[in-house]
Amino acid sequence: ERQQYIIHGGKTPNNELSDKMYVMSVVCKNNKKVTFRCTEKDLVGDVPEARYGHSIDVVYSRGKSVGVVFGGRSYIPSAQRITEKWNSVADCLPHIFLVDFEFGCSTSYILPELQDGLSFHVSIARNDTIYILGGHSLANNIRPANLYRIRVDLPLGSPAVNCTVLPGGISVSSAILTQTSNDEFVIVGGYQLENQKRMVCNIISFEDNKIEIREMETPDWTPDIKHSKIWFGSNMGNGTIFLGIPGDNKQAVSETYYFYMLKCAEDDMNEDQKAFTNSQTSTEDPGDSTPFEDSEEFCFSAEANSFNGDDEFDTYNEDDEEDESVTGYWITCCSTCDVDINTWVPFY
Repeated sequence: ERQQYIIHGGKTPNNELSDKMYVMSVVCKNNKKVTFRCTEKDLVGDVPEARYGHSIDVVYSRGKSVGVVFGGRSYIPSAQRITEKWNSVADCLPHIFLVDFEFGCSTSYILPELQDGLSFHVSIARNDTIYILGGHSLANNIRPANLYRIRVDLPLGSPAVNCTVLPGGISVSSAILTQTSNDEFVIVGGYQLENQKRMVCNIISFEDNKIEIREMETPDWTPDIKHSKIWFGSNMGNGTIFLGIPGDNKQAVSETYYFYMLKCAEDDMNEDQKAFTNSQTSTEDPGDSTPFEDSEEFCFSAEANSFNGDDEFDTYNEDDEEDESVTGYWITCCSTCDVDINTWVPFY
């Protein structure tokens, strides 16, 4: 079965927000090398503005599918964006955008149940329905215990979108979601206050179009995780969460990070957590760092037809090597930095 991934929004290296939308798919995978093809989608109609902290899901109805964009933050309107407030952001309007990837059109919907903008929420897509949980309202500076059910119907005519407010939501932002079975998900991490991590985990179960949220047994967090002010991570699939924390909590920007894998699904393993580190600074030789075991090489292809998925080995081609003399690297500076700002230096 062919899998595709939708990429939308986010920030560029110049701290600008992007409204681009891409569809990424796997072209071939062999000998630990994965080749992706990334295609930009040009949209017409009610195009979602550039944003971050939003959600994008795909729903299926009557044999058709559409993307659903909701929430997020964007820079304040250009007329109000003066020098002192150049990087000020605001909640995007709580509109629902349906994106037809086949025809490249987008339509926005205003639902009376959605009154306030929301960012960094949790979204779960199941068939023709999306569930929105938690999130942070920048205008009110609160994390309301939201639980919305958004249903999308795709008949031959115009789509129909309706929203229902459900009881039993949770207050959390920036949480990580992983699926442990066909009808069960686990929410890990996030924040319950601006400077307070949410250490409680929740199990979300679905049965007969009903949703149930309950607390699960708290993982045996390590002391480093408990005392860290921030954490981040992502879903690794198969009920596994990838977590990271700064290695030195006394510094605003840490050069060392500690990473953990949290197993939320039951299997034959006895350990719930596995910890490993792989840190590297700009002054170190990248060849001295220890790579992750079983790591894979990822590359992107402009033309998918130039790859043969049946190839077992890749042939080395000297012409494929990049000329590092003309390659640019991003550098980071601090108040004590003595690097010439006009000089590009490698930063690993």
